[in-house]
Amino acid sequence: MSDDPLFQDDDEANTPLTAEEREQLIPSYITLRHELNEAEQVNIGEALRWVMSRKRDVLDQDFLSDLHRRMFGDVWRWAGQYRTTARNIGVDAYRIAMDVRQVIDDVRYWAEHETYPPDEIAVRFSHRLVAIHPFPNGNGRFSRLVGDLLARQLGRPVFTWGRMNLIDAGETRARYVAALRAADNHDIAPLLAFARS
Repeated sequence: MSDDPLFQDDDEANTPLTAEEREQLIPSYITLRHELNEAEQVNIGEALRWVMSRKRDVLDQDFLSDLHRRMFGDVWRWAGQYRTTARNIGVDAYRIAMDVRQVIDDVRYWAEHETYPPDEIAVRFSHRLVAIHPFPNGNGRFSRLVGDLLARQLGRPVFTWGRMNLIDAGETRARYVAALRAADNHDIAPLLAFARS
């Protein structure tokens, strides 16, 4: 399985980790990318059980950090902590806390004033979070789950997000990344369509 390197990635849409962040991997048995993906997926499953166990307010900054920690905390020591280094995507690290607070305030306003339909509010929230890229990694999976949770909070079903695990889903992942880029350019329609595809 030498073609499954742990930290080598040719997908420019993935967030590269710094050497220090890679050293924060908790399970010592992980040496291949598919092992990392499996460990993260098990951890995310545990986080889903936790988040579904009772009603939670997704529009809370502490909850968002706690959710990321629960999604990745068995795999990464930095889980739930905002990144402190620059990335190929996202805002400057010093802006993360402020920008997350701002998007929460914006979404509260949108929901209270019905600025957009519920699906669009949830998808816009998900998009803004992934655009901020608050954590060292896992931002796409985190932001999609947050979008699902907000959709439920607004009385809508969770999204299908292309009906696939977007980690290993070639063409579907490419559609998702293209929809994110359209949203970056103020065209939310492709991402709304993808979320329900």
